[in-house]
Amino acid sequence: MTATYPTSSDSSITANNAELQRFFTLLVQAMSDNSLQRLLLSKYQGPETDLQRLVVSPVKIKSALHWRFVWQYQTNHQTHNYPLPDAVNLLSELLPAQFKAGQLSTTASEVQLTISKKGKVLLNIKKTTNQQQADTRHNRQKQRFVEQSRPFLTALGVTDQQGQVIPAMANKWKQINKFIEVLQSAVRDSGLLQATQLHVADFGSGKAYLTFAMHDYFCHTLGLKAQITGVELRQNLVDLCNETAAGLNLAGLHFEQGDVKHFKARGINVMVALHACDIATDYAINMGIRTGAEIIMCSPCCHKEIRPQIRLPDVMAPMLVHGIHLGQEAEMVTDSLRALLLEAHGYQTKVFEFISLEHTSKNKMILATKRKKPLDNSEALQQIAAIKQFYGIKQQCLEQLLLS
Repeated sequence: MTATYPTSSDSSITANNAELQRFFTLLVQAMSDNSLQRLLLSKYQGPETDLQRLVVSPVKIKSALHWRFVWQYQTNHQTHNYPLPDAVNLLSELLPAQFKAGQLSTTASEVQLTISKKGKVLLNIKKTTNQQQADTRHNRQKQRFVEQSRPFLTALGVTDQQGQVIPAMANKWKQINKFIEVLQSAVRDSGLLQATQLHVADFGSGKAYLTFAMHDYFCHTLGLKAQITGVELRQNLVDLCNETAAGLNLAGLHFEQGDVKHFKARGINVMVALHACDIATDYAINMGIRTGAEIIMCSPCCHKEIRPQIRLPDVMAPMLVHGIHLGQEAEMVTDSLRALLLEAHGYQTKVFEFISLEHTSKNKMILATKRKKPLDNSEALQQIAAIKQFYGIKQQCLEQLLLS
C-alpha cells in the first residue's frame, strides 16, 4: 500500500511534511508486513474533551488481520477493529490534525514523532533487537493479579453479575491489578508470606477498591490471617464500606472514621497511604516507621511544605523562576528527602511511576520494605543534610516527626 500523507492546513506543519511523510511511510510499511507491535498516539487536541490517547495494535479476526483501535477516555475505553485500508485512512485523518505525538513500535525499531505548538516536527528513530511479532489473537489472555470473578468486584461495581468488567470501570480494574502486582512483589521481598497473622492499614481508603483488593489478596489468594483496616474521614463512605464488607461476610475487614494524624498505630505490618495530601504523607510514613511496618506504600500529592522554603541557587534561577519548574523541583526534593529518611531508618526504598488511581498525573509511588539487617545510615543522613543546605531548607515534616 502506498503511504500518502494528508496535506495539513497549518503552514508550519506543511513545511515539515517530509518528516510526517517519513513517519507515515514507516507506519504503513509496518502495518503491511505485520512488523507493527503497537502505535500510541497522544497529545490529543481534537473536539472530544475527555479523550486522552489512542492505541493501535494488530488482531486476527476469523483468520484475517485487522487493526484494533483502543480509544482511551478519562473514565472508559472504546475498542473498534478495522481492516488495513480503513485503518490507514483513519490514521491519516487523525495525525497530525488531532494527535500531536506518536510512538511507533515495530520488530525492528522505535519511532517517536513529536509536533510542537509552533508546528515543528521532530522524528527520532532507534533500532531495536526485538524480533518478536505482536500477539494478534483476538481473545488473548492478559495476566491478571486479581481474579475477575471475585465477588467484591461485583459488589463495588467494577464487574457486572456475569463477572464482566463494566466499561466505565476499565481503568479502575487496571489500577487494582497494578496495585496488587506491586504489593505482591513487596510482600515477597519482605518475608510476610511466612507471617501467621498481619495487620494492614489503608489511610484515605475512600470507596475502598484497593482495601477490598488487599483483603482478597491476603486472605483469599495467600490464605493468611489478616486484619485489614480502612481509615477514611468521610463517615458516609465508612458506613458504606462496612455495609459492603458485612454483606460479603468478609471477616477481618473493617473501616473506621479518622485520619492518619489521629489514628493510633497497632502493630501495622503494611501501611498504605495513597494521595495523602502534603504533610499527611509524612505523618503516614512516620507511623509506618514507628510501628515497624514491613511494607510502606505512599503515593504523595500536593507538595506544599518545601516549595516556599526553596532558595534558588544562582545557576538554577533561570530555570526555577518558572512556577511549573519550581513546583516540579519541590516535588522531587520532597520525595527524595522522604526516600532518604526511610533509608536512614532501616528501609530499602524505591520511587517510581505508578498508574494513576484517580485519573490524575499524581501517580508517583514511594515503596519501602524493611531491611532484614540494619545498615549504617550515616551516608543517608549526610545526603539529607547536603540537600537541605543546598536548597536552604530549614524544616521538613517527616524529619521533625522522626526526631520528636
